[in-house]
Amino acid sequence: MTETGRRAVFFDRDGTLNLQVVREGKPYPPASVEEFSLFPEAESCCLRLKKAGYLLGVATNQPDVGRGTQRRETVESMHRIMLEKLPLDFVEVSYDATDEVSQGRRKPGPGMLLAAAKNHGIDLARSWMIGDRWRDIDCGAKAGCQTIFIDWGYQEHLREKPDFTVHSLQEAANIILTQTSNPNTKT
Repeated sequence: MTETGRRAVFFDRDGTLNLQVVREGKPYPPASVEEFSLFPEAESCCLRLKKAGYLLGVATNQPDVGRGTQRRETVESMHRIMLEKLPLDFVEVSYDATDEVSQGRRKPGPGMLLAAAKNHGIDLARSWMIGDRWRDIDCGAKAGCQTIFIDWGYQEHLREKPDFTVHSLQEAANIILTQTSNPNTKT
């Protein structure tokens, strides 16, 4: 079988690259640019994956914009910070508040990953989705990516079984790099 397209790592945003706000066991995005803070290991993890030849992208739901409780300009300011500090190649965003209006773009639909694959020549079967919510894992699985779930102990259940479960972005990057050097190893 011939490999086609480029390999990519798709990251969820909140709880994966940046610190999430947890209230009563449920995660929320930061409400302001002042609250937005990347995980300390985000830059080093991204640099290691980039050096290994992966395109790096973010696929994030930001439904508060669609609900009118968050300004799009605030979210875009957070994305500018990410793009300045991390070696990301693209950011895909769904601002839709419901699955019904997103036409598969909002996670758990695979639309953002499918659009990125088309726009950047990505082979989804050779790519990864990392996230901390069930929607991330379902999205990656529907797109045909390998999935890594970062388990922060939220009070919600997964629907699809991830390929790997970890407790940090560092662990997720290590798995991808191990799999890249030895694709027949599964931990």
